[in-house]
Amino acid sequence: MNADPPRPDDDVAPPQLDAQALGKLRELDPDGRHGVVAKVLTAFEKSLQQACAEMAAARDAGDVGKIGQLAHKLRSSSASVGALALSAVCAEVERQVRDGETTGLMTRVAQFLTEAGRALEAVRAILRS
Repeated sequence: MNADPPRPDDDVAPPQLDAQALGKLRELDPDGRHGVVAKVLTAFEKSLQQACAEMAAARDAGDVGKIGQLAHKLRSSSASVGALALSAVCAEVERQVRDGETTGLMTRVAQFLTEAGRALEAVRAILRS
């Protein structure tokens, strides 16, 4: 017998997202009636898409301040949806910018964009299910 595909509110998390963090989101709407998980993930997806475009533009312009702002903006929201690897890269970018440590910053920005892509894939997988 085939199981039904997971819904955004089921206890399933792609490997790129932390199941415990998603579980905390699900606790806000235990029966899924209000679609909290889907709403939060949809908002995160939109925000992350915009941030990726802005991060690439800031990288290309050498705008270190903007890079730091974007990393700060996404650090906690990434963690709240379970994108812990992305959150960690954001924290490191934010620290480097704050400390004026620009050596290797563009490598971190590349890591940000890679992790952001993985997080977007994972979020979209949940939203499609």
